[in-house]
Amino acid sequence: MIRACRTALLGVVIALALIGIARTRGAEKPNSVLAFERLTSLVGEWKGVQDGTEMKLIYTLTADGSALMEEFRAAQSVMVTMFTVDGDHLIATHYCSAGNQPQMMTGPITDSSGRSLAFTLSRVTRMKTPQDWHNTGLTVTLEDKQHLTQVWTYEYDGKKGTNTFHFTRTR
Repeated sequence: MIRACRTALLGVVIALALIGIARTRGAEKPNSVLAFERLTSLVGEWKGVQDGTEMKLIYTLTADGSALMEEFRAAQSVMVTMFTVDGDHLIATHYCSAGNQPQMMTGPITDSSGRSLAFTLSRVTRMKTPQDWHNTGLTVTLEDKQHLTQVWTYEYDGKKGTNTFHFTRTR
């Protein structure tokens, strides 16, 4: 009888432990969500200068925190890039002053603690011809809490290029 009670008690303890482990695992966030949360640390205003032209980035959380909007302002140009989570990766959709919208995505995020996120082109909407100017990739690097680097790759008329921008937090 005592042996049966001990066995039953042991079974209850093991079941409770397994439920606790399941709840802990269920509460853990996927790496893509953690990477997005890290990206949201950009919320605020940033400035940079490229070839004598002042640039400004404004990051805002929108859609009840499910999307990060980046507004890029330079001279007369205003562009928007929206960052979101999609499964195990992040998506960046860029609304370009060239009139097209390249959609770029990361690979599966296995480490959310990295300083950089690299997005590669998955598709482009509103291009008239494949030769039109369009972005093909973006790497966002958080150098530290006050400094950000963006490397944009592009293609135009069959030729590929890169633009690198450095920003400093202002707010």
